[in-house]
Amino acid sequence: MSTGSKAEYFRWLPLATVAALVGLWWLAAVLKVVSPVFLPSPLAVARRLYGIATEGYVDGTLLQHGLASLGRVAAALAASIAVAVPAGFAIGLSRVGRGVLDPIIELLRPIPPLAYLPLIVIWLGIGEVSKVTVIALAMIPPIALSAAAGVRGVAADRVEAALALGASRAQVIGLVVLPSSLPGILTGIRIGLGAGWTTLVAAELVAATRGLGFMIKSGADFLVTDVVIGGILVIAGIALLMELAMRRLEARLTPWAKTFG
Repeated sequence: MSTGSKAEYFRWLPLATVAALVGLWWLAAVLKVVSPVFLPSPLAVARRLYGIATEGYVDGTLLQHGLASLGRVAAALAASIAVAVPAGFAIGLSRVGRGVLDPIIELLRPIPPLAYLPLIVIWLGIGEVSKVTVIALAMIPPIALSAAAGVRGVAADRVEAALALGASRAQVIGLVVLPSSLPGILTGIRIGLGAGWTTLVAAELVAATRGLGFMIKSGADFLVTDVVIGGILVIAGIALLMELAMRRLEARLTPWAKTFG
């Protein structure tokens, strides 16, 4: 198989996998392996999503719910990058930074969002700030740890060469350490985005009036399974689009960091 045909094969493989999963779902619905109340068909879910998009559901259309969730995730991502990247650099560059910040990151990393959600609500109330904070707290550890790993992975000879040429510490960090650690930082952001979308439903359990997580929760309360599945698919679709955008950004900013395959 030539290189071109192999690349074409791998390009279509994900679509074939998705098509196979949808086909199995459709077959299970047609054969009624599970009651339609618990597993509606793909067509029923598509019709429900169209109805939500045109007529709305729980005081919001699909676009309004999607934009509300996307806004929360985007705000949390911006806040987490602003906190986690400097923290990762401090952990990677300084023993003091590692001693102070690394235990905090490692303590925060394994705690599920539902565990500290009540505490965040007590401290910050039930507004948007608490929702964004919960999502950001889920994003910070992977971004910080990836940034720290990227900093520690910078080749020592590059740093020594820059210092030998008279570069200051700030110049070394900005012109050597940051570009070299950028692939790790971008990978951490991609992982953080996944954690943020995973936390979205938990964040929107608290006094939300719009959002995909709120829509899913409302559907689950009334056993409207097609709404629940449709909301999950929309979240997966938006998360996939953001992942593809991050991959494209990563390829543009770090063309030297290519992997095999």
